[in-house]
Amino acid sequence: MRYLHTMVRVTDLAQSLDFYCGALGLAETRRYDNEKGRFTLVFLSASEDVAGQGVHAGGTGEAPRVELTYNWDPEVYTGGRNFGHLAYEVDDIYALCAKLKDKGVVINRPPRDGRMAFVRSPDSVSIELLQKGEALPPAEPWTSMPNTGVW
Repeated sequence: MRYLHTMVRVTDLAQSLDFYCGALGLAETRRYDNEKGRFTLVFLSASEDVAGQGVHAGGTGEAPRVELTYNWDPEVYTGGRNFGHLAYEVDDIYALCAKLKDKGVVINRPPRDGRMAFVRSPDSVSIELLQKGEALPPAEPWTSMPNTGVW
């Protein structure tokens, strides 16, 4: 058995790509437009997963990925919180949270412990960020920053 992808429905593809790629740092690895079905699939992977994709499935598989599904006809999606969350290991949780904050992303659960943070995508999908290796020493502004909303 091999993990392939997680599918997340999005309501605004450009806004979602700005969040997942522009802010979070994922890379688009594949795109599929289906005119008959009236949808677009965009596959995204983390940089280390793309770099190491030869390791997956004995060198024959693609990197693990998130599939953004954009239906061309507007729909209302509910229950994003029921989905759970996506989780990514990051090299420097403080630097990434600062970059996300500078791009206008709300840090719902700041990395007060130097280890874990949560943000939400434009479609309210929770994203967990985990510091690679040991937790970083507690640092401001994160140490005293309160939680915002839900994650």
